[in-house]
Amino acid sequence: MQAPQHPDFRPGRTRSGDSRRADRAQLDAAPVSLRRIGRLFTPHRGGLVVVVALIIVSSTIGLAQPFLVRHVIDEALPRQDVDLLVWCVLGMVGVAVAAAGIGVLQTLLSTRIGQQVMHRLRSDLFAHLQRQSVDFFTRTRGGEVQSRMVNDIGAMQGVVTGTATSIAANVTVVVGTAVAMVALDWRLALISLVVLPPAVTLTRQVARMRHAVTGARQRKLAELHGQVEEGLSVSGVLLAKTLGAAPALSRRFEETSAALIDLETRAQLAGRWRMATMQVVFAAVPAALYLAAGLPATSSGMTIGTLVAFVALQGSLFRPLMGLLNVGVDITASLALFSRIFEYLDLPVEISDPPAPRRLGEVRGEVRFSHVGFGYDDTPVLHDIDLVVPPGSTLALVGATGSGKSTLASLVARLRDPDSGAVLLDGVDLRELSLGELASAVGVVTQETYLLHASVRDNLRHAKPDATDAEIEAAARAARVHDLIASLPDGYDTLVGSRGYRFSGGEQQRLAIARTLLRDPRVLVLDEATSALDNTTERQVQAALDTLSAGRTTITIAHRLSTVRGADQIAVLDAGRVVELGTHEELLLDGGRYADLVRGGLATTAA
Repeated sequence: MQAPQHPDFRPGRTRSGDSRRADRAQLDAAPVSLRRIGRLFTPHRGGLVVVVALIIVSSTIGLAQPFLVRHVIDEALPRQDVDLLVWCVLGMVGVAVAAAGIGVLQTLLSTRIGQQVMHRLRSDLFAHLQRQSVDFFTRTRGGEVQSRMVNDIGAMQGVVTGTATSIAANVTVVVGTAVAMVALDWRLALISLVVLPPAVTLTRQVARMRHAVTGARQRKLAELHGQVEEGLSVSGVLLAKTLGAAPALSRRFEETSAALIDLETRAQLAGRWRMATMQVVFAAVPAALYLAAGLPATSSGMTIGTLVAFVALQGSLFRPLMGLLNVGVDITASLALFSRIFEYLDLPVEISDPPAPRRLGEVRGEVRFSHVGFGYDDTPVLHDIDLVVPPGSTLALVGATGSGKSTLASLVARLRDPDSGAVLLDGVDLRELSLGELASAVGVVTQETYLLHASVRDNLRHAKPDATDAEIEAAARAARVHDLIASLPDGYDTLVGSRGYRFSGGEQQRLAIARTLLRDPRVLVLDEATSALDNTTERQVQAALDTLSAGRTTITIAHRLSTVRGADQIAVLDAGRVVELGTHEELLLDGGRYADLVRGGLATTAA
């Protein structure tokens, strides 16, 4: 929360015109209440009062320096008053030491407050986004979520510990300096006020030039970063190698990098012009003061000490004054950051715990779909689904692409809620259960297995944090993956790599099955868990799935005849409706839609 050392280093001053327009557009779309921002700091009111007091004291103490200089020049040195000289010099050193000490304490307190506020905001946002439905993440870019979580909150740290307190410090310095200048000599104060406005205007014009160049440079840098992310990620490198696109990507990167040469040069020159303008300003204003001090009309009664003290005061006025002139830009940028964070915090939670959750007790595993209907954006997907899956039995869902199989399965894990009807577990509506209890009762294994960038052990323990090593090994053995893990260089402590690229698709699936086994759910949802595997790997994974399914209620989206044949029930979906229900043999004898699917090859109906 220290005051800025130079205007060039103010966060708001380096924002491009496009950034400022984006900030204003963000605030128009999602206005921010200052009262709401203030509530973030309510728990830290005492600390904030201390910080503001330290700012005022530090700024006031700093104003004593020019007056001490005047006493030295006008009194101590001409009269050779050693005692006065010593006291004045000690006073100068004391002022510097006190200001420095107060500045350190102020920085400590303000940074701690800022970090605590950011910690609370960051944690609340993460927890809130965790509660969002899957649909939110399918319609929102992952980079956008990460940007708000990391970049925006990171930038807000500068707002909390920089902008607010620098405004307080600048106001204190400007007001105090102006009063001190008038007290020293009102004529020189008037001259300073006349000279400063055109100097400030010139500096702001140069700053606008730099903003334009900086905006173009930032856009080109963003393009360069995007190319790095796309071309040097695991997926990007694999794609480039398999398509032979590496030379084209390198040429594209080189062209973007070359374009930065001119923009960087112009940006540096714009910055140098700004510094040159500042130097001219700092030289012109004291020159005008010296001129006034030498003219008979304006020098009456003015001492050399007064002139030197005044020039020192005037020099300390320009930087905080420039900072205050840019308060509007800083505040707009700051409010836009809060707006982006609050916009996510205000997202409604579509799927949440009920106010008074019901308890299941010992889970039997009966799943019932009672007149279930569901749609996406007013487009119906499921219509009046009525199914019962008895405890410990298997239901296979088959149907053409878009028939609603995955949507129906997702309702069992409450990844979505039905628009009409209800999904019941042991006779209890899933919406009446806590999400934690439901997750313990229902396990999901999908085609797309996600592994954390951590060790094999940590990936498995993610499902059950308190699992022992013996339980982890037992789950891996049941999933037919223990021998593979044991053969790795570091065994269960082997790092799986980004998105599990160290393992094949079948190996990832078996790790996911072991992870689910650790949780020991009574109900399983298998969403095409083997659809992307070759026959040999599928047999290995299917054996693990058979172990996983034994004694559990299992709902599986089936795409291969081997999976369908052994199911206790097969539900055939067409356009979101159950058009046939029965065993494999019964449905074949009926000669209906299921028989057509079998003749056409069930593998072609994966959705």
